[in-house]
Amino acid sequence: MYLRFVERLGLADAVTVANAAMGFLAVVAATVDAALAARLILLAAVADGLDGVVARHRGSTDAGPYLDSLADVASFGVAPAGLVAFLVLDARSVAADPLFVGVGVAATALFVAAAVARLGMYTAYDSGSRETVGVPTTLAATVLAAGVIAGYTAPGLLVAATAVFAVLMGSTITYPDLHAQDALVMGVVQVAVILTPAAHMATTRLPPWIGEGFAFALLFLSCGYLLLGPRFYWGDGIRSPPEETTERQA
Repeated sequence: MYLRFVERLGLADAVTVANAAMGFLAVVAATVDAALAARLILLAAVADGLDGVVARHRGSTDAGPYLDSLADVASFGVAPAGLVAFLVLDARSVAADPLFVGVGVAATALFVAAAVARLGMYTAYDSGSRETVGVPTTLAATVLAAGVIAGYTAPGLLVAATAVFAVLMGSTITYPDLHAQDALVMGVVQVAVILTPAAHMATTRLPPWIGEGFAFALLFLSCGYLLLGPRFYWGDGIRSPPEETTERQA
């Protein structure tokens, strides 16, 4: 049987599709192991960054931007929402606390809807720009995943964070793209968080706290960009919004 996408999609597209597969696996893993699901979300984030690198060096196809948004819906919309929803359902039963469970599930559904809307807007209006409007879905998913691995699994906290991210994804806050060196640092820390369990299985010389240490480092970096990026990260040829506004008024 001939598969038409074999010759029409490139290597970067294959990485993007793998990103989507990681999102699905994260949803499945969330039913049995929240930390594993969170690490699969981070692995999808690494793949999301890698497909851009591959596209720059090996070229891209016309389908690339559409595949990227579709994959991000799975990995950074559905997967983190599913992770939070399963943690809520694991902590509270519908019979015992129907109001809290209903609010929790509604918040995760709102998160998915906001991610779909934001990614669609990004593909249509921001994909060729060095900045993006609204909190990036990858950033929201990274904060939630890193928080779970770091031990912040209280259902109320996760539901509140999920709802806040849903609102922020639809906001008009403008985020500049990460510089290449900063994206590399973020990716290295993500890989360290992902590989820590394997390292612990391979050797007993690593201290037990090192896994949580990397998770806290990732949480610190991602929250730093989340809170400070819109105001203080502008540079390297990217002008700040106030400067752009002043020039336009002049």
